Amino acid sequence: MKIGILQFFGWRDRTVPLNSVYETALERFEIMDKTGYDAVWLAEHHFSSFSVCPSVHMMGTMAAARTKRLRIGTAVSLAPFYNPLRLAEEVALLDVLSGGRVNWGVGRGFERSEFAAFGIPGDESGPRFHEAVDIVLKAWTNQRMSHQGRFFQYENVEVLPKPVQAPHPPVWMAASSTPAIEWAASQGHSILMDPHSSRADLIRKRRHYAAKMAEAGFSDAGRVIPMSRLVAVDESAEKARAVAKRVAEWTVAAYVGPQHANVRMEARDFGGKDPIDYYLDDVMIHGTPESVVDQIQAFGEEIGMNYLMAAPMSGRSFRLLTDKVLPKLIG
Repeated sequence: MKIGILQFFGWRDRTVPLNSVYETALERFEIMDKTGYDAVWLAEHHFSSFSVCPSVHMMGTMAAARTKRLRIGTAVSLAPFYNPLRLAEEVALLDVLSGGRVNWGVGRGFERSEFAAFGIPGDESGPRFHEAVDIVLKAWTNQRMSHQGRFFQYENVEVLPKPVQAPHPPVWMAASSTPAIEWAASQGHSILMDPHSSRADLIRKRRHYAAKMAEAGFSDAGRVIPMSRLVAVDESAEKARAVAKRVAEWTVAAYVGPQHANVRMEARDFGGKDPIDYYLDDVMIHGTPESVVDQIQAFGEEIGMNYLMAAPMSGRSFRLLTDKVLPKLIG
C-alpha cells in the first residue's frame, strides 16, 4: 500500500500568524521526504479559512524546492477557474521544476460561493471541467494544438513547457458524486476518492466505478485509486477520539454543516445522523497506532484500497502516523 498525505491549510485560530500555517506544512513535507510517504497532495480552496491555499501549483513549487523524492500531488486543481492553457502551462512548469514528480489531480469544485466570485455559472461547472481536461491533455501531448469547444477556442498553439513525464504526469479525476464517477469511468480516467464520504459509501462508489469502467471497455485492474481519510492517532483511543471530535466540529462549522447547504451544488444528508456523529462514526479513522493500522488494513482488504491519502488531524497525529503507523503499512 502507498501512503500519501492530503494537506489542508486550515487557519482555525486567526490570532495565529497565517504564515505559520504554511511553514508548518513545509516542515512536514521535509519530514515526509525522508520517510516512506509517496506524495503530498495539496488541497485548493478559495475564500474560506477551512483551507487557505488558493494556488496548489505555487505551493507545489515550494514543496518541490524543499524535497528531493516526494511526489507533488494536486488534490485538486479546480479546472473551471482556469484558462485551460494556463493550467496546462502551470502544471507542466511544476513538473519541470520538480524533476518530474507531479501527480495531477483535477476536479470541478462544488462551492457556489467560489463560482459566484469568479463569475462562472454553477451549472457550467461540469462541462467546463470536462472541456478543460481535454484541452490540458491535448496541450501536453501535441506539439501544437487546436480546439474548438463550447467555452474555449484555440488555433495552432504551442504550449510550453511540456511536462518532463511522458506522455504527461499521471492524472486523476476527483469523483465524489455518481455522475462524476460515471463520466471518469466512461473516459477511462482514474479517480481520487473524497474525505467526506462514509466508509460504506466509499465502498459503494468504488464498486460502481469498477462496474462502469467495465461497461466502457476499460479495466480498473492495477490502477492506483487514492482514497482520502481524516486520521487521528494518539496514545489512547479516548485522546484520539477527542482530537477527531474537535476536527469534526470545525469541519462541520467551517465547511460542510447543514448551515452551508445553500452554497453546495451537491446535497449532503450525513446518513441521517447528526453531522458530528457521522464524521466520528462513519468517516474518520481514529485510535491508537495499533488500532489505526488494523482499521486501515481491514478497510483495504474490504475495498481493495491500494493508496491511502491520509489527512492527519493534529501535529501529534502526523508524528504517530509517521513513526508508528506508516512503517507497518508499507512493510
